[in-house]
Amino acid sequence: MSEDVYDPYAAGRIRAGKTLKPDAPPADDGAVERIASQQLRSIVERIERLEEEKKGIADDIKGVYGEAKANGYDTKALRKIVALRKKDAGEREEEESILELYKNALGMV
Repeated sequence: MSEDVYDPYAAGRIRAGKTLKPDAPPADDGAVERIASQQLRSIVERIERLEEEKKGIADDIKGVYGEAKANGYDTKALRKIVALRKKDAGEREEEESILELYKNALGMV
């Protein structure tokens, strides 16, 4: 047997389900806020650390592209090669065939 409870998403209507427990002791709001605050601070600090690491890695990659350019390589072509290598063979073939189709349709071949 289910009891009727208030459903906040039903615009004031009641629905079958678990009953609300108004007799339950109130939670220590201060403790809950402290835990939530600590958890939030931890999450923000982790994100900040990862952002710093990401910036460091981005700087390293930029340096490698600078080295490649200094050795006479076309960095735009290198970026395209890196992007293509991230894709599997089937995805690359599909992309190339669509590109070829579009180029033919525009008279670019």
